[in-house]
Amino acid sequence: MSADGAPPAQRSRQTIAAVDLGSNSFHLIVARLENGELRVVDRLREMVRLGGGLDKRRRIGAEARERAIACLTRFGERLAGLPEGCVRAVGTNTLRSARNAETLIPEMERALGHPISIISGVEEARLIYLGVAHSLASEGRRRLVMDIGGGSTELIIGKGFEPRYMESLYMGCVSLTRARFADGRISRKAVKRALLDVRMELEPVVARFRKLGWERPIGASGTIRAVERVVRGQGWERAGITLSSLYRLRDLLLEMGKTERLAALPGLSEQRAPVFVGGVMVLLGTFEALGIERMEVSEGALREGLLYELVGRIRDEDIRSRSVEELARRYGVDGEQAAQVRETALRLLSRAGKGWKLEGEPWQRMLGWAAQLHEVGLSIAHSQYHKHGAYIAEYSDLAGFSRQEQKLLATLIRAHRRKFPVVEFQSLPKSQQRPARRLAVLLRLAVLFHRSRNGEPVPGIELKAQKERLLLRFPAGWLERHPLTASDLEQEAAYLEAAGVRLLFE
Repeated sequence: MSADGAPPAQRSRQTIAAVDLGSNSFHLIVARLENGELRVVDRLREMVRLGGGLDKRRRIGAEARERAIACLTRFGERLAGLPEGCVRAVGTNTLRSARNAETLIPEMERALGHPISIISGVEEARLIYLGVAHSLASEGRRRLVMDIGGGSTELIIGKGFEPRYMESLYMGCVSLTRARFADGRISRKAVKRALLDVRMELEPVVARFRKLGWERPIGASGTIRAVERVVRGQGWERAGITLSSLYRLRDLLLEMGKTERLAALPGLSEQRAPVFVGGVMVLLGTFEALGIERMEVSEGALREGLLYELVGRIRDEDIRSRSVEELARRYGVDGEQAAQVRETALRLLSRAGKGWKLEGEPWQRMLGWAAQLHEVGLSIAHSQYHKHGAYIAEYSDLAGFSRQEQKLLATLIRAHRRKFPVVEFQSLPKSQQRPARRLAVLLRLAVLFHRSRNGEPVPGIELKAQKERLLLRFPAGWLERHPLTASDLEQEAAYLEAAGVRLLFE
């Protein structure tokens, strides 16, 4: 299971780390958690340009792959010795969209030495806002936070530590540079088309953002910080970025004429220069579309948000649990039934965990969440509700969950009744397939025991799990007094036999 699982026990001093695998650059931040407070002790950043390595088929090419593995090998050396629960590594837009990401991720994980999660655009936006909010003084004003990445741009309206509205848009410094400035020329025609691309991408969300409103625009991450350094270097602003300074920067870029000349700009690194013009166009187009006159720049961003999210998990304040509860409430899940199934499933896991190698908090949490949501699909229709529920779990925006986690959760929900869907488990990472099948068996049994919905407690069951075999022993005479359950168990044994699991009961 991924590093997004439950954290290790809290200690007074603990080193934690976050890895941000962006479309343009990879970032590593290491911090020490001392008596509940975070202190950053190390930062590493490398321009990998993973997004620039995407070919026309949206596959990451060999050169970009080699750059990524080499970078992660160096990051892995820095993280050597840190336990899994103390490191969170996430992939963003390029890994979300790359068609060969599934084959690349295991190789990247071996280089880093820790699991890598792919997060959705909305989850990326939430984490960015969390990182920005923690870098600012607490206040009551509503903020508009903007982050320009290599392949996507996140816009968030929030107040305090709570994001209220989030969007992830398919435009970034790498993608726009490739689309409009691939030949290295910065012409008025290319600038006009780039700004039009930005306005078109923003068009569906502009009205909503303007209606919600904000009082404090804040920019985050490398592109916006680079723009601020350049406008300061030109003497146009002392701090922050204004619309007028962006117009002057646009004119300066047109005057320079070629991207290869941009590295001469004071404040702009040689590594960022090749994709700088695309980032400026995204920023300028957004200022124009949303009517922004001035934006301040934050030091916090996605990686800081990952750290604070990790701290929350260490303190047993896992936002994923809240997401599951909110989803269950939204779809009217029978809370009493879900709680009974959850309790029984976790009791079965406690007895089968050692034999089936399912020990550990991550598996316990995932099984518990699946039990809470196993009937979420009933809100659509009773027929095939396990399939409806799987769709809801996989494609809803669930704060705190990675894409891999949502896929695992959806697979468990899909598999909790009727024929065992062996093929569904084959789409999971190989390391998860066997444990996931075993979790599904336990969930199926828990649902079976509570099928009557009469609130009757499940008897003390002796359970022995070994390899692909599960033996259940009931109190003397219990099955005779519950012939319907006995019949259900016979049917379940037939279902599981097709999945290669032998269920025995007596």
